[in-house]
Parts: sequence; structure tokens; C-alpha cells
Amino acid sequence: MNSKNIWFVTGASKGLGLTLVQQLLAHGYSVAATSRNLEELKQAVPPSAGRFLPLHMDLGNEESVQQAIAITISTLGGLDVVVNNAGYGQLGAIEELSDQESRKNFDVNVFGVLNVLRSAMPHLRQQGTGYVFNISSIGGFTGNFPGWGVYCATKFAVDGLTESFAAEVKPFGIHATVVHPGYFRTEFLSAGSMGKPQHPLDAYQAVRDSQAQHEQQINGNQPGDPEKAAALLIEVSEAENPPLHLFLGEDAYQLAEQKIAAVQRELQQWQEKATATNFVEA
Repeated sequence: MNSKNIWFVTGASKGLGLTLVQQLLAHGYSVAATSRNLEELKQAVPPSAGRFLPLHMDLGNEESVQQAIAITISTLGGLDVVVNNAGYGQLGAIEELSDQESRKNFDVNVFGVLNVLRSAMPHLRQQGTGYVFNISSIGGFTGNFPGWGVYCATKFAVDGLTESFAAEVKPFGIHATVVHPGYFRTEFLSAGSMGKPQHPLDAYQAVRDSQAQHEQQINGNQPGDPEKAAALLIEVSEAENPPLHLFLGEDAYQLAEQKIAAVQRELQQWQEKATATNFVEA
């Protein structure tokens, strides 16, 4: 364990968040962990000699987020690493998802992240050091997944805001990494973590096929080990030059390389015409 010893982890009652909290405590770190379901969190993680602070937090309520950050600093004595892990998947074609369904996904996956960053930054900036992990998805780098458009849009947003955020906070000695996991064997594809369209349309067979595949074939058979992912996040947090983008899993690497290759092909195909669009000065 090095200097970054006080962590703040959102969405910690299950999945990667829970695994990360358990590993951090096992290695002697102090951890404030948040969840919508405080009792579930307390049951999942036993008391740890004053080093574990379970908190109920409403990501969509800025006052609730500010209070959780303030309690963390006053109780544990500081704040070093922030992990924006809370989020959920929203399945459904763009046409069949309502405005309410779409905005709810953005409220949690994007605006919840922004609320945490705004609340944590005054402390991190003042101390002149810190680390932020924003957990995105491989779906935040490539959106070629029928029925996951809104979810991918939230994660693309997390990617973009993290890149700008990293540039903004670098002068203050703060690092930021956006994490792109592939399929890891967590509860992400379970009913409690994945929203389904309230009014599905029969026309979207590809979306129904994707839904069935994720629920019946992929769920429970994901190749990624969350224990190994959590261990890598801890290792990266102590790196001298941590990455801005961290892809997790062999499948994430394959999909990222496919996207990069496709973009390169399209750049080359249209380069001559697309770069001839400047004003021609007399």
C-alpha cells in the first residue's frame, strides 16, 4: 500500500464495486462505500476496525453526494481515490425507449458522475493530489450493439467528460482514468441492474435477439474475473504514469482494435475529399 489510502467507491453493494471494496479492505486501505441500499451493503461487507464507512447516497441528489463526500473526509481523515462505479444498463432500441427511460439512464450514469466530481474536486484540488476512476464500458468506445444505444451514449459521455476532466485537473496533480470493461462475471446483466423497454416494438428483432442473448447466454458466462479487475485497478492507482484509457478484458481489447481499424479505413477512404473542405484563400 502506498500513499493513496482513502478510497470513495460508488455502487459498492454488488459487482465490481463490491469486489473492489473487499480487496481494498483486505489490503489495509480505508474505504467509504456508497449504495442505494445501505443494508445490502452492510451485509455484504462486515465492519473493518474503523476503516470501512458504508453510506447511503442518492447519486441524483447533489446535496446527498456533497454530504457523503464531507462525511468521508471528516470520518476517515481525507480522500485520495474516487471510483465512480455506480450505474446500470438500459436495453432498448432508440425508437422504443421513452424520454423518461432515457433520461433516467443519463441521470445515473452521467449526471451522477458529475455530481461526485464536483463534490470531490475542492478537496482533491486543495491537497494537490488524487486519483479518479470513472468506470465506463467497452460500450463507451464502440456502440455497435443493437438495443444498447442509450446505454452506450451514457458511456460515450463518460469517456468524453473524463478526457476533458483529466486535462483540467492535471495541473493540480490529479490523475483520471476512464475504465472500459468488457464482459465481467457480475450481476450487471441481472434484472436489478438492467432496464428493459416498457413498450418494446416487434419490428426490432435484432434488439430482441440481443436481449435474449444477454439474458440467457452471456449472463453467468462472462469471461472476465472481477477479482482480477479489482486487483488491476489498485495496481494502476499506484502507477507513476497511469493510463487515461484502461481497457479491461481480452474481449474489450478485441472490440477496441476492431473499432480503431474501422475508423482508420474510413479515414483513408474519404481523406482526399474530406480534407479538401477548407476555404481557398486567394
